[in-house]
Amino acid sequence: MKINSPLEAYKYLPQTNCGECGEATCMAFASKLIDRSGKTADCPPLMKEKKFAKKLAELDRLLAPEIREVVIGVGDRAAKIGGDDVLYRHKLTFFDKTKMFFDVTDTMDEAALVERVKKIANFKKFYVGRHLLLDGVAIRSVSNDPAKFAAAVKKVAEVGIPMIFCSFNPAVLKAGLEAAKDKNPLLYAANKDNWKEVGELALEYKVPVVVSAINDLDTLKTLAKTFAEAGIKDIVLDPGTAPSGKGMKESFTNFLKIRRAGIMGDTEIAYPIMAIPLTAWMAGITDPVSASFWETAMASIFTIRYGDIMILHSMEPYATLPLVHLAETIYTDPRTPVAVDSKMYKVGNPDENSPVLFTTNFALTYYTVESDLSSNGITCWLLAVDTDGIGVEAAAAGGQLSADKVKDAFDKSGFDIHKDVKHNSVIIPGLAARLQGDLEDKLGAKILVGPMDSGRLPGFMEKNWPPKQ
Repeated sequence: MKINSPLEAYKYLPQTNCGECGEATCMAFASKLIDRSGKTADCPPLMKEKKFAKKLAELDRLLAPEIREVVIGVGDRAAKIGGDDVLYRHKLTFFDKTKMFFDVTDTMDEAALVERVKKIANFKKFYVGRHLLLDGVAIRSVSNDPAKFAAAVKKVAEVGIPMIFCSFNPAVLKAGLEAAKDKNPLLYAANKDNWKEVGELALEYKVPVVVSAINDLDTLKTLAKTFAEAGIKDIVLDPGTAPSGKGMKESFTNFLKIRRAGIMGDTEIAYPIMAIPLTAWMAGITDPVSASFWETAMASIFTIRYGDIMILHSMEPYATLPLVHLAETIYTDPRTPVAVDSKMYKVGNPDENSPVLFTTNFALTYYTVESDLSSNGITCWLLAVDTDGIGVEAAAAGGQLSADKVKDAFDKSGFDIHKDVKHNSVIIPGLAARLQGDLEDKLGAKILVGPMDSGRLPGFMEKNWPPKQ
């Protein structure tokens, strides 16, 4: 992206503050363009009026990410990779989270193949308000038989998640493409020996493709440039992923060189990068736990440093859980705390006699409190107050959590403390005890100061609920 501030984007907008985009001002819309929560197509005047045509074209060019964004698969689970503009996320953020594909082979028993694919597709881990998923299946042609590979592809395609076709044999890749013409798989891979045939497949079927040159960045760049000049735009780079020792260091260095060059404007190599931690299983390690450990360690390294997509093997929880959590952390915008919607939530099935509590809308705080309540069978009303995603103690100290903010949150939620419950009482976090007097005045309700830690709510409720009138 050649521009990185709302003010720069604003110069290319109509500057009429018409509000057709849904924002009050063009400057507010410019901010959405910069953080990618909006796009130029959301501005009707910019799209429809001919006098803005040149500005639109230039703005689209300037907003395009330095690293090309590539889409694998179709539908809701399509995987976007690349799309970055910075080397370090604190400067802006990383946008498209590292995608993790797990392998199957075309020599697997059909039942085992289907079972593993469903396990990949159905993986789900709840984490601070969202579900962490695995992203797709890498189908490896161990048989080198086009017919066997096509049969495996058909079975995997039935599940409906993105796929990578893994073979250096163009005939095998073509058989897979014929079996899944409309699934937009990623082809792995074109190298110096098969580049012409694989390139023709990518053009014919209009699918993304990996170019591979192990520890040879000059050849890698040449292949990428050749494919781009031939009209293939959706390219992924494979510089090699060595599993240990000096080889791993060299792989790490190659990733850094490629990404740095792409961010700095070398468009010939500004593409997403593939890491293959699966190679840990090919390094002569016989113990599966040790192989899983090294695979996870490698995947962690390349998640942190520019691996946009990975092929992995181990499905053990001790391998997958650290990786999905790490990717979620690295690709969370460091400028914006993770927050839940500010509204009144139900824990269980509360009624007019149920207690009313509030906390902040910082996701980690909210889900900690909600979990402590629900796991102990405490049915209640729980209000999340908008504190810009800041926790209770810091928000109370900094003014983001105040009596006025709590009153405003109650008003916006539509919950009337005087009508919707009989007890006219609110339990507040112990860390916000200083607000007790002001809240009694603002809400006209009885304020009970709860414990400092929500884990102590069960004991507190036993002693203090229902409140004494």
